[in-house]
Amino acid sequence: MLRFMPVGDSMTIGSAGEHTWRYRLWRHLCATYGGPFTLVGPRETLYDKVAEAPTSYAYADPDFPRAHLAGWGEGWQHMVPLIGDAVRAHRADVLLVSLGLIDLGFYTNAEQTAANVESFVAAARAADPRIRMVILPVTPNIRAASDEAFAAQVDRFNMLLGKAVADLDQPRSPLLLASPPESYDIDTDTYDGTHPNASGEHRIAGAFAEAMWQGWGVGQPYEAGTD
Repeated sequence: MLRFMPVGDSMTIGSAGEHTWRYRLWRHLCATYGGPFTLVGPRETLYDKVAEAPTSYAYADPDFPRAHLAGWGEGWQHMVPLIGDAVRAHRADVLLVSLGLIDLGFYTNAEQTAANVESFVAAARAADPRIRMVILPVTPNIRAASDEAFAAQVDRFNMLLGKAVADLDQPRSPLLLASPPESYDIDTDTYDGTHPNASGEHRIAGAFAEAMWQGWGVGQPYEAGTD
């Protein structure tokens, strides 16, 4: 069984009432991947923005494996000390990583964030030398539209991320840099300029799906559903 671990920040954990891109990708793989698979990780919650705390939430589809390693307000630097134990405990085969926006917004600059990417990859490989990873570049949000310095940091980090993925890629532990979500628009694909709505969830899921299809032949090209 192929075991995927979603790793991310608020755009990955999602909040109560949202489907999340994790759910959209799972639905896609159910329809297109020919073998058994699941989602794994040490957490299963969504985030309750009213209570400002993680919360359990019943998805419409009870078969959805809700496991992940994502947290509201958490970035690369938070995941570095967690990823090794998570990979070992949950026997992840593929990490689906969407991180960086919160880092650049609050914690670290582009160079420091890129250094944390390298530490994350090293920690994951120390747990499993054959771990595979798909990494999504940072998608600019509403702050990048009005803050030129922040937008420049996002661009700088994405350039450094591409270089890191190329430099760290190994035959036994391949890394894929996903393309940015196609035609992603903060006005139509988010509900607040940052967090994805249903359309944005499909676009993010599609970016991961297309990377795995084109890079490894996993699944098929992504077709967004209406649910």
